[in-house]
Amino acid sequence: MEGRRRQPGLNNRAFELTDESPVYVISVAAQLSGLHPQTLRQYDRLGLVSPDRTAGRGRRYSARDIELLRQVQQLSQDEGINLAGIKRIIELENQVAALQARVSELSAAVEGAAATLRQREAQVHASYRRDLVPYTDVQQTSALVVWRPKQRGE
Repeated sequence: MEGRRRQPGLNNRAFELTDESPVYVISVAAQLSGLHPQTLRQYDRLGLVSPDRTAGRGRRYSARDIELLRQVQQLSQDEGINLAGIKRIIELENQVAALQARVSELSAAVEGAAATLRQREAQVHASYRRDLVPYTDVQQTSALVVWRPKQRGE
């Protein structure tokens, strides 16, 4: 059961830990990201990183939050981008991710509709009478021709 952890005190029911699971307190998140806890509080106030909160209002950071903190630090220190610019970059990246997810949903819906259409078309073609064949001659007059294939041995 990779990716699952047992939490004591919950009747040994398994719960899933994901990249979104808020598990790190601010001091651990600061160590993992290489930033000072006060910097994390400032980023939270600015809306750059929004950790989950406990009932007592304590911050709990997820692995995704830690990665985002590292990205903010890299953009700020290595690229020289100010915090307002970093916030805009994060917003745009989130918007792109949401749009990509929507495109995937719509592509799946289109593919499903196309498969249904192909299936219905096959059903219609299967229901055709094979002994009636529409015929149009060179003078554009239409007729209905009954066609009977030769039986074997004729």
